[in-house]
Amino acid sequence: MQPEPEGPVLVPFSTPAHQALLAERRGALRAELGAILRDRTDRFVWEVGCGHGHFLTAYAQAHPEAVCIGIDIASDRIERATRKRDRARLPNLHFLQAEARLFLETLPIGVGLRDVFILFPDPWPKLRHRKHRILRADFLDAVAGRAARDCRLCFRTDYAPYFEDAARVVDRHDRWQICDEPWPFEYQTVFQRRAPAYQSLLARVR
Repeated sequence: MQPEPEGPVLVPFSTPAHQALLAERRGALRAELGAILRDRTDRFVWEVGCGHGHFLTAYAQAHPEAVCIGIDIASDRIERATRKRDRARLPNLHFLQAEARLFLETLPIGVGLRDVFILFPDPWPKLRHRKHRILRADFLDAVAGRAARDCRLCFRTDYAPYFEDAARVVDRHDRWQICDEPWPFEYQTVFQRRAPAYQSLLARVR
């Protein structure tokens, strides 16, 4: 199971130091995204919790026309993913250290999500930890708010209770509709190879 990149909601702190750090991160992300997306596209493929970048590198190689951005909060993962991108010489692929909600907040106006991949996130199986799961109603709200027309949400997990919970959350959400479509791109990541079984969910924004 891939380590969860974060909970979907940033914890509000009121200390001046935290607010200053948040402002610094927001400004840096705006600059990075502006440089990546300027005059290139009005939509892009996004992977939340990209880890070492295996999946998105393979995706970008197979889809050279698509701008692809992967995020993770761990700097060492982003460094390894970026080295992988550089070795493959993929100008359409980018990796950023970022939290999901802050990333969405700092996207340039007019740019939307083409597809969103969330692959084998940490299921946070204990009841008291489930609030940290990424696939929650408020996260779906935020993604829908920045989704391009016909954006697809692609979720895969090897933990059956998390899949059942995620399917209920998506099915009840008024901005997303679960659809019976083929998985858009297959690439066997390390986590997928280790999983004895897994389940996939595909939904489109309404």
